[in-house]
Amino acid sequence: MSAFRHLHAIAAASALVLCGCAPPPGQPHRGAESLAPNEVLEFGTLYADNCAGCHGLNGRGGAALAVADPVYLSIADDAVIRERIANGVTGTAMPAFARGSGGSLTSKQIDVIVSGIRSRWGGHDAADRLNPPSYTATSSGDAERGGLVYKTYCESCHGGDGRGGSHASAITNDSFLALVSDQGLRSIVISGRPELGAPDWRGNVPGTPMSEQEVTDVVAWLASHRVRTPGQPYAVTENEQR
Repeated sequence: MSAFRHLHAIAAASALVLCGCAPPPGQPHRGAESLAPNEVLEFGTLYADNCAGCHGLNGRGGAALAVADPVYLSIADDAVIRERIANGVTGTAMPAFARGSGGSLTSKQIDVIVSGIRSRWGGHDAADRLNPPSYTATSSGDAERGGLVYKTYCESCHGGDGRGGSHASAITNDSFLALVSDQGLRSIVISGRPELGAPDWRGNVPGTPMSEQEVTDVVAWLASHRVRTPGQPYAVTENEQR
C-alpha cells in the first residue's frame, strides 16, 4: 500500500470513529436541549427570574424587603415563606406564583426557592440567637399607644406624623400603605430595611429595643392612616362609589 493510500485509510477510519461518537448532522448534542420552564430546578435561575426584580440581586432588597437578611429569616419560617410565594399577599404588590393560584411555578420549584433562600442566607437557629419579636402579633394593637411609640422610635427619621424627614421617607403615605399589608409593616418594623439604612427593632433607640407590644401598637398606628381610596385627588360621593 502506498503512503498516500495508507494515510487515506487512517483518515477514513478516524472519521468513522468520530461519526460513531457524534450525533447525526443537524441533531443537537447531548445536554444541549433547553429545559421547559416547569423543569427548571436550579435556585439561581428561579430566583433571578421570579424574585430578584423586587427583592434584589442576591436577596439584598429592592422594591420589596431583603430576604437575604438574617433578622427577617429569624422571624419568617419556611412555611411562611412558602405560603407567601405560592399564594401572594392580597391587596399588595406581592403576586401569587403557584400554578394553583394563577402563577407559573410548580410546587417543586417553590420548594427549591424556599430551601435556597434558607440555605444560602439564613440559619434555622437564627431566631434563638436574635430573640426578635414574633412574626405575627400575639395581642391586639392600640393605635393611640402606637402614636407614642412612633414618637419615641421612628419620628426622628420619618418625621412628624410619618410624613417624611431628612433621613427617611414618608410611611403614612397613601400609596405606600396601599401596597403593604399589616403583616408587611410588622416585618419591616422588626427586620428594618438594611439596604436602605433603616435599623431593625433593636436599633431605633440605642440600647432600647422595641418590645413585642410596642411593635404591635406602632403597626396599628400606621395602619390607622390607611384611606379608603388611596391616591384619589378628589372627593367621591356615595353615589359615585356604588
